[in-house]
Amino acid sequence: MIQETIVTTQNSSGVTHIAPMGIHVNGDDFIILPFRPSMTLNNLLESKTAVLNYCDDVRVFAGCLTGRRDWPLIPAEKIKGQVLQCALAHTEVELVRIEDDPARPKLFCKAVHTVNHAPFKGFNRAQYSVLEAAILISRLNRLPIEKIESEIDYLRIGLEKTGGDRELEAWGWLMAVIEKFKAGCKA
Repeated sequence: MIQETIVTTQNSSGVTHIAPMGIHVNGDDFIILPFRPSMTLNNLLESKTAVLNYCDDVRVFAGCLTGRRDWPLIPAEKIKGQVLQCALAHTEVELVRIEDDPARPKLFCKAVHTVNHAPFKGFNRAQYSVLEAAILISRLNRLPIEKIESEIDYLRIGLEKTGGDRELEAWGWLMAVIEKFKAGCKA
């Protein structure tokens, strides 16, 4: 199973990097697959730890892909790292094994500590729409723009029917990135 999470990692200077990432989950085993080059990869190889943040505020996902990475953090409890303050829950993990790959190494991690902070009250369709749009944004250089636009048109339906202020704000950030990308393609 793949869970969409926000991964926080730290370098040796204590600088935290925040990145949305689909994590492969099997019980207490987690596989993180960052592309090269990546701050998440560098930090995980250096510190051997990360925090998987389970968050329903889709602005964090969209924000990380649109240059908005300044989200409030609190210290992790069992590892040296940081937790998103808005996380509903988090899992602190340690790196146990690496399957190297020139493009996308597999980092096998084990859970060290899991904490629930707040109840999960469910997703609305707009949150799904923003998550899927964020994934499309991360692939702007790999997918045809026509495919992205077609999928965005469909996702907009759920956004317009169920979105609140957070989802609409995040959607706006993502649409601005698409427009900027399209303008760059025409130049």
